Amino acid sequence: MPMKRSVLGFFCILLFAAAASNAQVVPSASGRGLSLTAGALGSAFQPDYAGAGVEQTSPNRLYGVGAYVDLRLTRWVQFEGEGRWLRYNQYLGITEDNYLIGPRLPIHRFGRATPYAKVLVGLASGSFLAGHATSLAFGGGVDYRLTKRISVRAIDFEYQRWNVTPTLYPYGISAGVGYKIF
Repeated sequence: MPMKRSVLGFFCILLFAAAASNAQVVPSASGRGLSLTAGALGSAFQPDYAGAGVEQTSPNRLYGVGAYVDLRLTRWVQFEGEGRWLRYNQYLGITEDNYLIGPRLPIHRFGRATPYAKVLVGLASGSFLAGHATSLAFGGGVDYRLTKRISVRAIDFEYQRWNVTPTLYPYGISAGVGYKIF
């Protein structure tokens, strides 16, 4: 009988010590998810318009600058907003701008690199339009984390559909750098 009490007492002490030690780490799935990253982009786009009201490939690519904001609520719930102003290397004075927002889905993390896909909607405008057009953009790319706060958007591809007559399908690539605000 004294042996059983000793074993039971020892077991209870171990149980209470394990509960009080708090030696476990926070599971990675429940870690901090909220973050906001803002960045700048350089872009090269094929505008899919060469003038005269006809949808056709332009002889010149448009180059420009842009800005983006990524809001991460959780690992799988993320949003991206971007603005892009394509003003350089014009053909017949043609320029394009767009302002888009939508969901962003990280595909998988490979070390410091995170490929992602996105679907964005918003407004697009061009020097050849009387106003704004609605735009739908599909894209993806790779973000590479350099430090805890600084990341490089190594490549970002977008294929857009502008709801104008005739329908335009500009596409292009961007690259840039981002800073994690929180």
